[in-house]
Amino acid sequence: MAMAGDGRNIGVAVDFSSCSKNSLRWAAANLAAAGDRLILIHVKTSYQYEHGVAHLWEHDGSPLIPLVELSDPRVGNIYGVAPDRETMEVLARAAAQRGVHVFAKVLWGDPARKLTEAVHKVPLQCLVVGNRGLSTVKMVLMGSVSTYVVNHAACPVTVVRENMPPSALTTTY
Repeated sequence: MAMAGDGRNIGVAVDFSSCSKNSLRWAAANLAAAGDRLILIHVKTSYQYEHGVAHLWEHDGSPLIPLVELSDPRVGNIYGVAPDRETMEVLARAAAQRGVHVFAKVLWGDPARKLTEAVHKVPLQCLVVGNRGLSTVKMVLMGSVSTYVVNHAACPVTVVRENMPPSALTTTY
């Protein structure tokens, strides 16, 4: 997808939590530039074949879903993804004010592994992930997606902490 002279493919891991929304706001405000493609990478851990078409794309993920289609509830039902209003507003502002092309890609499986695979499959020039700030004990017991991605992704990875001050998450374009 990336060709000489084109903008970058900037991946942002999203699960529509407050943490991932902070990451999205940070990427849109501080990283994305005109001509870049801001690609939301959403990993679903469960397969619900009866409600969607995950079985068609379970290996490589969904095709890239343009912003205009992402806001359509019918498309959301097909891929099992439903971005909230706040996320859609951030994406619409990035597209309108920054000249960024917005897409989403849905993957199915283990989030840590699928995010690192997306670097090659999309391909991505950089990836932004959130970090919920788990305690050491919780991180040892549950693992950390951001830690895994930082250690295994073959591109630069930016980790945006959930408790970053609002001034660091400015959405002024």
